[in-house]
Amino acid sequence: MQRSLLADDGLPSTAALVAALAHPATAGHWDEWRLDDGRPRPPWARFFEQLGTSGWADLPSRRARVMHRVREDGATYNVYAERAESRPWPLELLPAIVSSTDWARIEAGVQQRARLMEATLADLYGPQALLRDALLPASLIHGHPQYLRPVHGLRPAGGTRLHIAAFDLARGPDGGFRVLAQRLQAPSGLGYLLENRLIIAPQFHDAFTELNVQRLAVSFRTLMDGLLQLSPAGERSRIAMLTPGPLSETYFEQVFLARYLGIALVEGSDLTVRAQRLYLKTLHGLEQVHVLLRRVDDEFLDPLELRADSQLGVPGLLQALRAGQVVMANAPGAGVLESPGLAAFWPAVARRLLGEDLLLPATESWWCGEEAVWAEQRERLADFVVAPTFPNAQIAPRAAGLLSPGERAALLRRVDADPAAYTLQARVAPSETPVWVDGQLQPRAAVLRVFALTDGRGGWRVLPGAMTRVAAQSGQSLVASRTGVPVDPTPADPWLSMQHGAASVDTWIIAEGAVDPVSLLPKPLSAEELQGWHRSVTSRAAENLFWLGRYTERAENGVRLARVMLEAMADGSPTVLSLLGELARVHGMVGPGVPSPQQSPRLFLRALVHGLGGATAGGTTTSVAWNLRALRQCAQSLRERLAPEHWKLIHEVGDHFEAHLRAVLEEGEGHAPAPDVLGVLARTATHLAAITGAQTDRMTRDDGWRLLSVGRQIERLEMLSHALATGFRRRVHTADDGFAVLLGLFDSLITYRAQFQARREVLPLLHLLVLDTDNPRSLAWVARTTRDRLRKLARHDPLWLDRVLADMPAPEHWDLATLGMAGEDGDHPALLQALEGCCDAARRLSDEIGRHLFVHVASPERTVWQ
Repeated sequence: MQRSLLADDGLPSTAALVAALAHPATAGHWDEWRLDDGRPRPPWARFFEQLGTSGWADLPSRRARVMHRVREDGATYNVYAERAESRPWPLELLPAIVSSTDWARIEAGVQQRARLMEATLADLYGPQALLRDALLPASLIHGHPQYLRPVHGLRPAGGTRLHIAAFDLARGPDGGFRVLAQRLQAPSGLGYLLENRLIIAPQFHDAFTELNVQRLAVSFRTLMDGLLQLSPAGERSRIAMLTPGPLSETYFEQVFLARYLGIALVEGSDLTVRAQRLYLKTLHGLEQVHVLLRRVDDEFLDPLELRADSQLGVPGLLQALRAGQVVMANAPGAGVLESPGLAAFWPAVARRLLGEDLLLPATESWWCGEEAVWAEQRERLADFVVAPTFPNAQIAPRAAGLLSPGERAALLRRVDADPAAYTLQARVAPSETPVWVDGQLQPRAAVLRVFALTDGRGGWRVLPGAMTRVAAQSGQSLVASRTGVPVDPTPADPWLSMQHGAASVDTWIIAEGAVDPVSLLPKPLSAEELQGWHRSVTSRAAENLFWLGRYTERAENGVRLARVMLEAMADGSPTVLSLLGELARVHGMVGPGVPSPQQSPRLFLRALVHGLGGATAGGTTTSVAWNLRALRQCAQSLRERLAPEHWKLIHEVGDHFEAHLRAVLEEGEGHAPAPDVLGVLARTATHLAAITGAQTDRMTRDDGWRLLSVGRQIERLEMLSHALATGFRRRVHTADDGFAVLLGLFDSLITYRAQFQARREVLPLLHLLVLDTDNPRSLAWVARTTRDRLRKLARHDPLWLDRVLADMPAPEHWDLATLGMAGEDGDHPALLQALEGCCDAARRLSDEIGRHLFVHVASPERTVWQ
């Protein structure tokens, strides 16, 4: 063993051993982990000495635990080009470590930048001295699509425009930090930063404690306290987070952050403006919102004054802001400052507005909209990254020096055609931090996103952590396809975007003094406060829960109906086959042109099986696969309300069903044997039973759950009533196998046999399927349960409740003898009339719930919650 690997006691040094297994940093990049002489930097030496050789050997299992936790949490990052699927959040095992000395420089520079951005916004939307004195080019500001003219003169509540500011930093080869970009509209990353910390810190608990890593909660507490201080309602404020919805690429972190902060996650359709106040639409009326954190970009916030086609914002929102009735973090208008074209102007602006020189410089940058600048830099194009000056451009940042001569010439022509649309930024060589890969440390380029949070009193606190992105590959492993020589670690993506495959690491900031013990836990609630406590259910969440129940029931009904059909096809009587054919068409399981099972059992069976996956001639919106997909879409919009296990079950059931059905069809070359399809349906039925269990036993019995239950009962009431009525019209109950089919459709075959053995009589059948209030599949149980749920759901609206209940059937009070009485032609007119009434009542109840609880068409005076 080399002497350099020995510690003072003659035993091998863990840090030195690890250093021997580490790849060197790429030439021209700062090495975050090792000094120039090859020794580990002090924080990393302490980290690996604390880890020990046994801890190094345990890294594979720790990596597996990290991946398992990411999957269990459902942590995802969606990519615009991959809408069908969400990518698991890419989290590396080892943290990035920032020394207290380096952090002091970052903290001071980021605080200064945040103050500068706030002062610049106040000027641009106020006196505009910076434009008048040509410190900022008016053409760049006024030509930017995110300079919001309707916001000019708007003074937000408390006078603060920025509450959260994010800055992307990279350390250059000289060891200094530079600003690459800034995110000021609705910065993303705070939720992922928290997720990273909660997953990685427990994997290295001893090292986390020994290194004295600063905690995060105090910064979030400062932010929330500051927002409450600025709010017109103070500590009694209702706070919400506005999300673009489940299709947002960072929807997971929005859900995660809202849960962590203890605030409601809402979409634009959840909110409304009345009398210049912002309200949250809930099941029981409108509740005022005083503070709105938002993840919706500026232009989509208010379709009345900004982008007219926006479905993400709230009409009238700017009016509420002007009236000072709501604090928005961040106030609209900051998007214009995100332009890279402004980078070269910030030093002069800082001297004018702050009287200070910038502590954190930006990378060398030139806006091509200045004719002299473009003429001077045009021949140096290969030295720069060419970035779009404005958002929504058709190109991503591209390192011109890595393009072929033809590609570079084409890019040059594009810039010549519209110079103002492009900005030249110096290529960066970010510092490299170690990433553990297959038993070795590989250097990966790293960019830190650092967050500054307002304290509500004009000051800023820098969150002691970062959402650090690392390159997907080591710079040592990347070679240029044309030359075969090493190139920059991120040739296709100079700023390490998550959209282009970068990964993330937890970021540890070494504290100089004691670690701040502040928790984000709120102050204890008093008994008086808890007496009136209620959890608000937004109208959108309520509607999604309502349909979550309906789609769950529809999927179960479809699976059960398909199983009954497949089991009866082999030797079913003509009467039974006639019933099944009609039910299949009514429920959209086969197309209108498919022969009946009596005419061509083979063609009917084939159409039925293919229809399960959505391939019906009449469309796909009633297939089992379609209902499972709709179930997942509803659940996606309810991530903040569903337990991880519940969400995982819903997410998996559709994929498993379609994959297994596809495999069966491919194996049978399109003619799947009925037993194989029954196996697929049986597994799906078990999966759906688990989902039903999660809904029944694992969800809080609030008004949202009651709506979910009502949705299920509406579907059950209509489907079972129609199936029983159709069966009795066709006199299926008179056939030996028809009796069993009716019981199978009600999932009550075993129950009937346990109570009535082999009796094939109408009255026992109707007693069990219609009147038995102990049978959860009977019409009486379904109707009574629906009424009970509605009574609790509409307890604040007795007039509406009385009207709805008056229209609901009460099968438990029906006379069994009358129902069982057959006419001379063999029909059961009283039964059929009652069953048709149940179907109609279910449809009317569905319409009434939609109008009354989800749309809020009543006057404001009647719908404001006190």
